[in-house]
Amino acid sequence: MYLNPIVKKDIKVQSRSMRICWGIFAYELILALVFFMAMSIIQGNSRYSSGNIYSAMVWLYPVLGVTQLIILGLVVPVKTASSISGEKERQTFDIMMTTSMSAFSVIMGKVMTAIVQGMFFVVASMPVMALSFIIGGMSWAYLFWFLGIALLVSLFSASIGILCSSLCKRSISAVIMSYVFYLAFFLGTAIPPVVMGVVAANMSYTLGSTPQVLEMYGDNILLFLTLNPAVYLTEFFAWVMAGESLVNNMSLISTQGVQVRGPVRLLTTGYWWLICSTILFVGVSFLFLWLASRRIDPIRGHGRSAGRQGRKGR
Repeated sequence: MYLNPIVKKDIKVQSRSMRICWGIFAYELILALVFFMAMSIIQGNSRYSSGNIYSAMVWLYPVLGVTQLIILGLVVPVKTASSISGEKERQTFDIMMTTSMSAFSVIMGKVMTAIVQGMFFVVASMPVMALSFIIGGMSWAYLFWFLGIALLVSLFSASIGILCSSLCKRSISAVIMSYVFYLAFFLGTAIPPVVMGVVAANMSYTLGSTPQVLEMYGDNILLFLTLNPAVYLTEFFAWVMAGESLVNNMSLISTQGVQVRGPVRLLTTGYWWLICSTILFVGVSFLFLWLASRRIDPIRGHGRSAGRQGRKGR
């Protein structure tokens, strides 16, 4: 079976280092602290309610799940953001690009290494996550569903980091740019729906009714949120814990008694929102990987340099 040489080398080198062991230890320590804090809250609430503490332990699933996804979203971009720029700082980038591997294979090798490391942490936390299934009575299918979500978060985060690493010459600049990209997805996709919501509320208050244009197309502004990681994860846990769509409750117009129309009406039925968001995130991730490979491609870089030298000669 073919294995990317970069993945094989990096995993072999890191498996012999104590750094990954300390990383897993710190990861498990954070989860243990979150676990005990959640258990203390559950026990405190059970004393003042007639609820069963064992049924309340099902909430360990979203608490621990969100904690792990936040850690992955913060750590994975740092690993990939320093991959290409780190090679440039160590002056080994040109040597790496003289191998028979294509630019896209180099990018995929760096990304797959970061994903494998991230999944190491997730798999190591499965005994703690399993408590909410054994005691809480949840289906084991949700556990494997969570593994798929963690893999998607790792891929998306790694693609952002590798793109920024290919654009920057220094690792610290690539890391900062990665988090700026994150803010663009978190805040940039949320601003249009928020602005539309404010406009719709003011017009309804002023006119006494919702304008026909907003009734027909107002909710379609929520399509921006299909690329919002926070909404995607909240929608996932809303289906798992409550069995309903969060986006349907976020509708700008339906709260005023008007039926939702347009593409949003289809996406808020069943799992269509999660399916479409997953496809979009995977597509954006591979777009970033392709752009990064084009950026470091030595043939294209040589062509650009030759073109600039030719223009200077003229």
